[in-house]
Amino acid sequence: MSASAPTIAAAYDHCQAVTRREARNFYFAFVTLPKPRRRAIYAAYAFARLADDIADGSASTAAKAEQLGELRASLRRAFEGAPGGPVLTALTDAADAYSIDPLLFEQIIDGVEMDLSPRRYETFEELRAYCYLVASVVGLICVEIFGYADPRARETAVDLGLAMQLTNIIRDVREDRDAGRVYLPQEDLRRFGYTEEAMAGGEVNDAFAGLMRFQAERARAYFESSKPLVSYLAPRSRACPAVLHALYRRLLDHIEERGFDVFSERVRLSSAEKLRIMAKTWAASFLVRRNRG
Repeated sequence: MSASAPTIAAAYDHCQAVTRREARNFYFAFVTLPKPRRRAIYAAYAFARLADDIADGSASTAAKAEQLGELRASLRRAFEGAPGGPVLTALTDAADAYSIDPLLFEQIIDGVEMDLSPRRYETFEELRAYCYLVASVVGLICVEIFGYADPRARETAVDLGLAMQLTNIIRDVREDRDAGRVYLPQEDLRRFGYTEEAMAGGEVNDAFAGLMRFQAERARAYFESSKPLVSYLAPRSRACPAVLHALYRRLLDHIEERGFDVFSERVRLSSAEKLRIMAKTWAASFLVRRNRG
């Protein structure tokens, strides 16, 4: 049985409240979208947040795995028409409106499940597979909501997701290490002669600077390859990914300006800087010509 209009409206309001509270960077980009698309994005974000909160919670690994399994089962039931909570109510409505493959939402859960136990990534290709599930899949969901005529929108959305997730990994080295997670590829640590023991001690030395500069260059390469995304999208949606691109690229620049010291404090952009970036990028997005090449 489908949810009534008031129930759906309340579900979207709930997702918006979650996004406003939790999405410090994303919210500045999401507000640029037309209301129907904005509501759908809120629903997608709230679902991803739901999965992340399970992984980041204080329950045992076994309990978290069980909770994610329950979330997966609830997701499947919701897409079969069973009633669910506000997040799933809004999510299924948005997925129906924008023809989003339900399997994409299951892939988000797949990625979150990878975080349940401390692990290491030997190569960048292994890390890339993880980043695809937790970030690029979200990008693929978003482009369906944005609207596009050129299929290249999908591959560039994948790259933007990778760029943003790699930036998060650079920013969160200390927090992740404290949680027992090291996302920087082990092959890169060996290449630059930096150890996890040094990481645990918060050492910012030449080896660490070289390691982080290498990671930043990798992220910038994905930012560069994702640039055409905006030109592939419906005009009214272009500002959102453009703002996300600008915010995260500025965050990466800010980290580098600090000499890659991500140990002394968490690197953030101020609200004033986010607003400046949003206003400038939003205005510029109206000048983008549709890419026909």
